[in-house]
Amino acid sequence: MTLAYIGTSPFAATVLEALAGSRHSPALVITKPPRPKGRGQRVEITAVARSAERLGLPLLAPQRLGDAAAELSALSPEVVCLCAYGALVREPILSAYEILNVHPSLLPRWRGAAPVERAIMAGDERTGVSLIRLVAELDAGPTCAVGATQIEPQDDYAGLAGRLAEIASRLLIEALDGPRTYVRQPEDGVSYAEKITPADRILDPSKTAAELERVVRALHPHIGARIPSGLGVAEARALEQGGVPEGQLKVVNGHLLYGAQGPLELLRVKPPGGREMDAAAYIRGHAL
Repeated sequence: MTLAYIGTSPFAATVLEALAGSRHSPALVITKPPRPKGRGQRVEITAVARSAERLGLPLLAPQRLGDAAAELSALSPEVVCLCAYGALVREPILSAYEILNVHPSLLPRWRGAAPVERAIMAGDERTGVSLIRLVAELDAGPTCAVGATQIEPQDDYAGLAGRLAEIASRLLIEALDGPRTYVRQPEDGVSYAEKITPADRILDPSKTAAELERVVRALHPHIGARIPSGLGVAEARALEQGGVPEGQLKVVNGHLLYGAQGPLELLRVKPPGGREMDAAAYIRGHAL
């Protein structure tokens, strides 16, 4: 089977590496071009580009996916696999191939850009991976395989995304082995996982400590949550009691607490422009 693979993120890179180790190694990999990243705006290639180069796979990084239409046409793949590319697939590519999209949620819940983060934030008990045939409507195509996992109380983005990438890799290889039978998604239960914005990163003291703990876990380590003063929060725990005024940061019996609707204990923090540290180190270096 001639296969093309389109993806960008570390999640997509994990799936690509599994695919390359199977009998369905892609004949062509397409990713986004290098972008400036971080405080120094250093230009970096994508995680998928790094994996493809290490694996010795043919690689394209066009400014727009449509710019690779001629190369795809020349390859004439039987299936195009799409995973966390970060842009819409448009015509003529959309209709020209069977495009098998890897989406990390139990569709139709959490269609859209940030399904893993939104599932943790919402306190969902379960999530998973759905393989769908790509259609014009966002993540609305019929499914051919679904795999589920529990969201554990300690799961952050890294841990949950890692498990989901393993599930996605297995499902995709099995689906490519065939046969694939597509089933329409239910019309009930549709929800959308909007892209994470700067406002989503702020730990709003008007929310419960449990909600804020989930935000911290959902955004760690790739985005990061912070309190309004700018202090980053890498790990936190909701407490049942403790008197800390709303929106204030206080040390109580050696613990660093943030006042919300119930106290949130900050376990690991990152000062603006500084390194991540545990709360005890932060307390020693700062007058609170």
